[in-house]
Amino acid sequence: METNLSIIPQTGMAAMRRNILDQEIEDAVIVEPNVIVEEEHPHFIESNTNEITLEELKNKCVVPVFGDNSLTISHQNFIEKVYQAANDCFLGEQLGNIECRVSHPVIGRLPTALHKKASELREDEKTLFYQRMAFCFEIKSISKTLNGEEVHLCIGGVRSYHEENLYSRKSPEKFKIFIGYRVKVCSNLMLTCDGLKEKLEAMSDLDIYQSAIKLFTSFEPEVNLRLLENLGRTRLTIQQYCQLIGRLRLYQVLPLSEQKELPTILLVDSQINAATKGFVSNENFGERGLGSISCWQLMQLLNEAAKSSYIDKWLERNQNATDIAIGIQKALTGEDNSFSWFLS
Repeated sequence: METNLSIIPQTGMAAMRRNILDQEIEDAVIVEPNVIVEEEHPHFIESNTNEITLEELKNKCVVPVFGDNSLTISHQNFIEKVYQAANDCFLGEQLGNIECRVSHPVIGRLPTALHKKASELREDEKTLFYQRMAFCFEIKSISKTLNGEEVHLCIGGVRSYHEENLYSRKSPEKFKIFIGYRVKVCSNLMLTCDGLKEKLEAMSDLDIYQSAIKLFTSFEPEVNLRLLENLGRTRLTIQQYCQLIGRLRLYQVLPLSEQKELPTILLVDSQINAATKGFVSNENFGERGLGSISCWQLMQLLNEAAKSSYIDKWLERNQNATDIAIGIQKALTGEDNSFSWFLS
Protein backbone atom coordinates (compact mmCIF):
# COMPACT_ATOMS: atom_id res chain seq x y z
CA MET A 1 0.00 0.00 0.00
CA GLU A 2 1.33 3.44 -0.93
CA THR A 3 2.30 5.55 2.09
CA ASN A 4 1.61 9.28 2.17
CA LEU A 5 2.46 9.84 5.83
CA SER A 6 4.66 12.83 6.68
CA ILE A 7 6.71 12.61 9.88
CA ILE A 8 8.15 15.60 11.74
CA PRO A 9 11.89 16.05 10.98
CA GLN A 10 14.26 15.33 13.82
CA THR A 11 16.07 18.62 13.27
CA GLY A 12 12.79 20.46 13.77
CA MET A 13 12.09 18.54 16.96
CA ALA A 14 15.53 19.35 18.36
CA ALA A 15 15.11 23.04 17.59
CA MET A 16 11.69 23.03 19.20
CA ARG A 17 13.04 21.45 22.40
CA ARG A 18 15.86 24.03 22.57
CA ASN A 19 13.34 26.83 22.21
CA ILE A 20 11.32 25.48 25.12
CA LEU A 21 14.38 25.40 27.37
CA ASP A 22 16.00 28.67 26.28
CA GLN A 23 13.16 31.14 26.16
CA GLU A 24 10.03 32.12 27.99
CA ILE A 25 6.73 30.89 26.59
CA GLU A 26 4.95 33.68 24.73
CA ASP A 27 1.41 34.80 25.41
CA ALA A 28 -1.42 32.99 23.64
CA VAL A 29 -0.89 33.11 19.90
CA ILE A 30 -3.36 34.65 17.49
CA VAL A 31 -4.58 31.74 15.41
CA GLU A 32 -6.83 33.52 12.93
CA PRO A 33 -4.09 34.32 10.34
CA ASN A 34 -3.28 30.60 10.02
CA VAL A 35 -6.85 29.57 9.25
CA ILE A 36 -7.33 28.00 5.84
CA VAL A 37 -10.48 27.43 3.83
CA GLU A 38 -11.88 23.92 4.23
CA GLU A 39 -14.82 22.04 2.82
CA GLU A 40 -17.87 21.13 4.89
CA HIS A 41 -17.80 17.79 6.70
CA PRO A 42 -19.72 16.10 9.55
CA HIS A 43 -19.22 17.28 13.13
CA PHE A 44 -16.63 15.51 15.25
CA ILE A 45 -19.18 15.32 18.10
CA GLU A 46 -22.95 15.62 18.08
CA SER A 47 -25.02 15.16 21.26
CA ASN A 48 -26.47 18.44 22.56
CA THR A 49 -23.58 20.60 21.33
CA ASN A 50 -23.58 23.79 19.28
CA GLU A 51 -20.90 25.21 17.03
CA ILE A 52 -19.06 28.33 18.17
CA THR A 53 -16.11 30.27 16.82
CA LEU A 54 -13.00 31.30 18.69
CA GLU A 55 -13.98 34.92 18.11
CA GLU A 56 -17.36 34.35 19.78
CA LEU A 57 -15.68 32.74 22.78
CA LYS A 58 -13.46 35.79 23.14
CA ASN A 59 -16.05 38.50 22.60
CA LYS A 60 -19.36 37.09 23.81
CA CYS A 61 -18.46 34.91 26.80
CA VAL A 62 -17.33 35.92 30.28
CA VAL A 63 -14.55 34.07 32.09
CA PRO A 64 -15.58 32.52 35.45
CA VAL A 65 -13.52 33.16 38.58
CA PHE A 66 -12.77 31.16 41.71
CA GLY A 67 -14.11 32.10 45.13
CA ASP A 68 -10.98 34.18 45.82
CA ASN A 69 -11.63 36.16 42.59
CA SER A 70 -8.77 34.45 40.74
CA LEU A 71 -9.43 34.00 37.03
CA THR A 72 -9.90 30.54 35.62
CA ILE A 73 -8.09 29.58 32.42
CA SER A 74 -10.50 30.61 29.68
CA HIS A 75 -11.67 28.25 26.94
CA GLN A 76 -9.95 30.42 24.32
CA ASN A 77 -6.61 30.41 26.14
CA PHE A 78 -6.80 26.62 26.42
CA ILE A 79 -7.42 26.32 22.68
CA GLU A 80 -4.69 28.76 21.74
CA LYS A 81 -2.05 27.10 23.92
CA VAL A 82 -2.75 23.66 22.42
CA TYR A 83 -2.71 25.19 18.94
CA GLN A 84 0.60 26.90 19.70
CA ALA A 85 2.09 23.63 20.97
CA ALA A 86 1.00 21.84 17.79
CA ASN A 87 2.42 24.62 15.64
CA ASP A 88 5.76 24.43 17.47
CA CYS A 89 5.88 20.64 17.53
CA PHE A 90 4.91 20.00 13.91
CA LEU A 91 7.12 22.62 12.31
CA GLY A 92 6.36 23.31 8.67
CA GLU A 93 3.11 21.32 8.66
CA GLN A 94 -0.23 22.80 7.57
CA LEU A 95 -2.70 23.18 10.42
CA GLY A 96 -6.42 23.28 9.64
CA ASN A 97 -9.29 25.35 11.01
CA ILE A 98 -10.23 25.12 14.67
CA GLU A 99 -13.60 23.42 15.10
CA CYS A 100 -15.26 24.15 18.43
CA ARG A 101 -18.43 22.78 20.03
CA VAL A 102 -20.01 23.92 23.32
CA SER A 103 -22.85 22.85 25.58
CA HIS A 104 -24.54 23.64 28.90
CA PRO A 105 -24.72 27.46 28.67
CA VAL A 106 -24.67 29.34 31.97
CA ILE A 107 -26.63 32.57 31.60
CA GLY A 108 -26.37 35.51 34.00
CA ARG A 109 -26.72 39.27 34.19
CA LEU A 110 -24.75 42.32 35.23
CA PRO A 111 -25.22 43.60 38.82
CA THR A 112 -26.89 46.74 37.48
CA ALA A 113 -29.70 44.59 36.02
CA LEU A 114 -30.43 42.43 39.04
CA HIS A 115 -33.96 43.77 39.51
CA LYS A 116 -35.07 43.59 35.89
CA LYS A 117 -37.34 40.92 34.48
CA ALA A 118 -35.67 38.51 32.09
CA SER A 119 -37.78 39.88 29.23
CA GLU A 120 -36.53 43.40 29.96
CA LEU A 121 -32.82 42.65 29.82
CA ARG A 122 -30.80 44.32 27.10
CA GLU A 123 -28.17 42.25 25.32
CA ASP A 124 -25.37 44.27 26.93
CA GLU A 125 -26.77 43.39 30.40
CA LYS A 126 -26.62 39.63 29.87
CA THR A 127 -23.62 37.42 30.61
CA LEU A 128 -22.85 33.98 29.21
CA PHE A 129 -20.30 31.23 29.43
CA TYR A 130 -20.41 27.58 28.42
CA GLN A 131 -19.80 24.94 31.03
CA ARG A 132 -18.43 22.39 28.54
CA MET A 133 -16.30 22.85 25.44
CA ALA A 134 -14.55 20.57 22.95
CA PHE A 135 -12.37 21.54 20.02
CA CYS A 136 -10.14 19.98 17.41
CA PHE A 137 -8.13 20.83 14.31
CA GLU A 138 -6.41 18.68 11.73
CA ILE A 139 -2.82 18.68 10.59
CA LYS A 140 -3.83 18.69 6.95
CA SER A 141 -0.39 17.80 5.59
CA ILE A 142 -0.15 14.57 7.62
CA SER A 143 -2.58 12.18 6.00
CA LYS A 144 -2.86 8.66 4.63
CA THR A 145 -5.31 6.36 2.90
CA LEU A 146 -6.20 3.74 5.51
CA ASN A 147 -8.44 0.76 4.76
CA GLY A 148 -9.88 2.68 1.83
CA GLU A 149 -10.52 5.92 3.75
CA GLU A 150 -8.56 9.17 3.92
CA VAL A 151 -7.42 9.96 7.46
CA HIS A 152 -5.71 13.03 8.89
CA LEU A 153 -3.77 13.54 12.10
CA CYS A 154 -6.03 15.48 14.47
CA ILE A 155 -5.39 17.38 17.72
CA GLY A 156 -7.82 18.82 20.24
CA GLY A 157 -9.07 19.02 23.78
CA VAL A 158 -11.99 19.05 26.19
CA ARG A 159 -12.77 21.23 29.16
CA SER A 160 -15.70 21.18 31.59
CA TYR A 161 -16.18 23.74 34.35
CA HIS A 162 -18.42 21.34 36.25
CA GLU A 163 -15.25 19.52 37.34
CA GLU A 164 -14.00 22.64 39.12
CA ASN A 165 -15.00 23.90 42.56
CA LEU A 166 -15.39 27.56 41.66
CA TYR A 167 -16.55 28.42 45.19
CA SER A 168 -13.11 27.65 46.64
CA ARG A 169 -9.71 29.26 46.24
CA LYS A 170 -7.86 28.82 42.96
CA SER A 171 -6.70 25.24 42.45
CA PRO A 172 -5.37 23.13 39.55
CA GLU A 173 -7.90 23.12 36.72
CA LYS A 174 -8.77 19.97 34.78
CA PHE A 175 -8.40 19.54 31.04
CA LYS A 176 -8.11 16.74 28.48
CA ILE A 177 -6.00 16.86 25.33
CA PHE A 178 -5.62 14.33 22.54
CA ILE A 179 -3.84 13.50 19.31
CA GLY A 180 -5.00 10.81 16.92
CA TYR A 181 -6.31 10.11 13.45
CA ARG A 182 -9.69 11.22 12.13
CA VAL A 183 -11.56 9.75 9.17
CA LYS A 184 -12.39 12.44 6.61
CA VAL A 185 -15.66 10.98 5.33
CA CYS A 186 -17.39 10.95 8.73
CA SER A 187 -15.08 12.92 11.10
CA ASN A 188 -14.83 9.88 13.39
CA LEU A 189 -11.90 10.23 15.76
CA MET A 190 -9.81 7.11 16.46
CA LEU A 191 -8.01 7.40 19.79
CA THR A 192 -5.49 5.01 21.29
CA CYS A 193 -4.25 5.11 24.88
CA ASP A 194 -1.00 6.91 23.98
CA GLY A 195 -2.92 9.68 22.19
CA LEU A 196 -5.06 10.80 25.13
CA LYS A 197 -4.06 12.83 28.16
CA GLU A 198 -7.20 12.23 30.19
CA LYS A 199 -6.21 13.95 33.42
CA LEU A 200 -4.31 17.16 32.79
CA GLU A 201 -4.22 19.51 35.78
CA ALA A 202 -2.95 23.02 35.13
CA MET A 203 -2.47 26.17 37.15
CA SER A 204 -1.49 28.30 34.15
CA ASP A 205 -1.40 28.49 30.36
CA LEU A 206 2.23 27.36 30.48
CA ASP A 207 1.24 24.06 32.14
CA ILE A 208 -1.15 23.36 29.27
CA TYR A 209 1.48 24.16 26.66
CA GLN A 210 4.12 21.95 28.26
CA SER A 211 1.73 19.01 28.72
CA ALA A 212 0.62 19.30 25.09
CA ILE A 213 4.22 19.29 23.88
CA LYS A 214 4.95 16.21 25.98
CA LEU A 215 1.93 14.35 24.59
CA PHE A 216 2.64 15.27 20.96
CA THR A 217 6.33 14.31 21.10
CA SER A 218 5.61 10.94 22.75
CA PHE A 219 2.88 10.03 20.24
CA GLU A 220 4.03 7.55 17.57
CA PRO A 221 2.11 8.20 14.32
CA GLU A 222 3.41 5.18 12.40
CA VAL A 223 2.72 2.73 15.24
CA ASN A 224 -0.86 3.98 15.50
CA LEU A 225 -1.35 3.76 11.75
CA ARG A 226 -0.17 0.13 11.66
CA LEU A 227 -2.45 -0.73 14.58
CA LEU A 228 -5.50 0.84 12.91
CA GLU A 229 -4.69 -0.55 9.48
CA ASN A 230 -4.37 -4.06 10.90
CA LEU A 231 -8.01 -3.90 12.06
CA GLY A 232 -9.08 -4.14 8.43
CA ARG A 233 -7.59 -7.63 8.11
CA THR A 234 -9.93 -9.40 10.57
CA ARG A 235 -13.64 -9.85 9.94
CA LEU A 236 -16.72 -10.70 11.99
CA THR A 237 -19.64 -12.63 10.55
CA ILE A 238 -23.20 -11.46 11.09
CA GLN A 239 -23.58 -14.12 13.78
CA GLN A 240 -20.46 -12.96 15.60
CA TYR A 241 -21.55 -9.34 15.42
CA CYS A 242 -24.97 -10.21 16.83
CA GLN A 243 -23.29 -12.17 19.62
CA LEU A 244 -21.07 -9.18 20.40
CA ILE A 245 -24.03 -6.78 20.53
CA GLY A 246 -25.94 -9.13 22.82
CA ARG A 247 -23.00 -9.44 25.19
CA LEU A 248 -22.44 -5.66 25.22
CA ARG A 249 -26.06 -5.23 26.30
CA LEU A 250 -25.79 -7.99 28.88
CA TYR A 251 -22.66 -6.35 30.30
CA GLN A 252 -24.72 -3.27 31.25
CA VAL A 253 -26.81 -5.24 33.77
CA LEU A 254 -24.17 -7.54 35.23
CA PRO A 255 -23.35 -7.13 38.93
CA LEU A 256 -20.33 -4.89 39.46
CA SER A 257 -18.34 -7.83 40.79
CA GLU A 258 -18.77 -9.61 37.44
CA GLN A 259 -18.11 -6.48 35.38
CA LYS A 260 -14.77 -6.05 37.11
CA GLU A 261 -13.66 -9.44 35.80
CA LEU A 262 -14.24 -8.30 32.21
CA PRO A 263 -12.72 -5.50 30.09
CA THR A 264 -14.27 -2.12 30.81
CA ILE A 265 -17.12 -1.05 28.53
CA LEU A 266 -18.02 2.65 28.67
CA LEU A 267 -20.60 2.69 25.88
CA VAL A 268 -24.21 2.76 27.07
CA ASP A 269 -27.31 1.08 25.66
CA SER A 270 -28.30 3.96 23.39
CA GLN A 271 -24.87 3.89 21.75
CA ILE A 272 -24.90 0.11 21.40
CA ASN A 273 -28.30 0.47 19.73
CA ALA A 274 -26.87 3.08 17.35
CA ALA A 275 -24.01 0.75 16.41
CA THR A 276 -26.54 -2.01 15.77
CA LYS A 277 -28.52 0.23 13.44
CA GLY A 278 -25.29 1.31 11.74
CA PHE A 279 -24.46 -2.30 10.95
CA VAL A 280 -27.48 -2.32 8.63
CA SER A 281 -27.76 1.29 7.44
CA ASN A 282 -24.34 2.98 7.62
CA GLU A 283 -23.29 3.65 4.03
CA ASN A 284 -19.58 3.79 4.79
CA PHE A 285 -19.08 1.09 7.42
CA GLY A 286 -22.18 -1.12 7.46
CA GLU A 287 -22.42 -4.76 6.42
CA ARG A 288 -23.62 -3.82 2.88
CA GLY A 289 -24.81 -7.33 1.98
CA LEU A 290 -21.41 -8.99 2.41
CA GLY A 291 -22.39 -11.08 5.44
CA SER A 292 -19.50 -9.73 7.53
CA ILE A 293 -17.65 -6.58 8.58
CA SER A 294 -14.03 -5.93 9.48
CA CYS A 295 -12.85 -4.89 12.93
CA TRP A 296 -12.03 -1.54 11.29
CA GLN A 297 -15.72 -1.15 10.41
CA LEU A 298 -16.68 -2.25 13.92
CA MET A 299 -14.49 0.48 15.39
CA GLN A 300 -16.06 3.09 13.11
CA LEU A 301 -19.60 2.04 14.03
CA LEU A 302 -18.74 2.28 17.74
CA ASN A 303 -16.91 5.60 17.27
CA GLU A 304 -19.88 7.02 15.37
CA ALA A 305 -22.14 5.98 18.23
CA ALA A 306 -19.79 7.55 20.81
CA LYS A 307 -20.28 10.95 19.15
CA SER A 308 -23.68 11.12 20.88
CA SER A 309 -21.93 11.40 24.29
CA TYR A 310 -21.86 14.57 26.35
CA ILE A 311 -18.64 16.49 25.85
CA ASP A 312 -17.13 15.44 29.18
CA LYS A 313 -17.59 11.71 28.40
CA TRP A 314 -16.81 11.72 24.68
CA LEU A 315 -13.04 11.15 24.63
CA GLU A 316 -13.05 8.25 27.08
CA ARG A 317 -15.81 6.48 25.15
CA ASN A 318 -14.03 7.11 21.88
CA GLN A 319 -10.86 5.50 23.16
CA ASN A 320 -12.94 2.67 24.62
CA ALA A 321 -14.46 2.03 21.19
CA THR A 322 -10.95 1.59 19.79
CA ASP A 323 -10.03 -0.73 22.68
CA ILE A 324 -13.13 -2.86 22.02
CA ALA A 325 -12.32 -3.25 18.31
CA ILE A 326 -8.70 -4.18 19.04
CA GLY A 327 -9.77 -6.58 21.81
CA ILE A 328 -12.31 -8.31 19.54
CA GLN A 329 -9.70 -8.68 16.81
CA LYS A 330 -7.26 -10.31 19.24
CA ALA A 331 -10.00 -12.65 20.49
CA LEU A 332 -10.82 -13.69 16.91
CA THR A 333 -7.18 -14.32 16.02
CA GLY A 334 -6.41 -16.08 19.33
CA GLU A 335 -3.77 -13.51 20.25
CA ASP A 336 -5.52 -12.50 23.49
CA ASN A 337 -8.63 -13.95 25.16
CA SER A 338 -9.52 -10.89 27.27
CA PHE A 339 -12.53 -10.12 25.05
CA SER A 340 -13.48 -13.73 24.26
CA TRP A 341 -16.49 -13.53 26.65
CA PHE A 342 -18.10 -11.02 24.28
CA LEU A 343 -18.02 -13.57 21.44
CA SER A 344 -18.90 -16.70 23.42
